[in-house]
Amino acid sequence: MKADERQRAEDHGRNETMSIGDGKRRADIRPGSTVDIVLKADQPTGRLTRGVVKDILTHSSTHPHGIKVRLSDGQVGRVQRIVEPSEPR
Repeated sequence: MKADERQRAEDHGRNETMSIGDGKRRADIRPGSTVDIVLKADQPTGRLTRGVVKDILTHSSTHPHGIKVRLSDGQVGRVQRIVEPSEPR
């Protein structure tokens, strides 16, 4: 799949994906969850990046701007939407 086709597929999927949570509660996020995050560089535009949570970086139980996570590809940002929760342990 070409990059532009992949982007269209991701954009299409975002429009049809029901959000599981808003990403402000640490208890709702687990490693393996698929989430949409906003990267620091994208905060002015609000552009979202989809990925799978590798690490949860916020230590508090809640955060008003979203829980900070590291995705499996190394990108770091605040969760805006939980797309698919991981399986419970």
